[in-house]
Amino acid sequence: MKKMILGMLFGMILNIAYGQAQTYQLSSHILDVSSGMPASGVTVQLEKLNEKTKTWAFVDKKVTDQQGRIKEFLDQRQQNKGVYKLTFFVKEYFSSRNTESFYPFIEVVFQIQDDKHYHVPITLSAYGYSTYRGN
Repeated sequence: MKKMILGMLFGMILNIAYGQAQTYQLSSHILDVSSGMPASGVTVQLEKLNEKTKTWAFVDKKVTDQQGRIKEFLDQRQQNKGVYKLTFFVKEYFSSRNTESFYPFIEVVFQIQDDKHYHVPITLSAYGYSTYRGN
């Protein structure tokens, strides 16, 4: 009986902790297709378009982790609808690998229209890139 009560208490604590865990609406990932490896250490800046003034406002700046990912853009608890731009600063990434690159940075503009999760990855090489809406 004691074990059952402790188990229930533990389950309740985990449920409360999980329920309070912060979730994010936007994530990104960079895969360097020339090496077949994730691009770690790349600075990525997020901006939002002010549709009245047609200017970009800084939102956040992060660096990709060892897996080339950023999982924590835009707090899910806020209303995040709008037009955004991710700027991937790739020049330093390629320079650190003694590789010349055609692109000093890559800008990807996209629109968030609902409360769903948005994943905006890029596949990257020194002379090309591609992007798509992931999941």
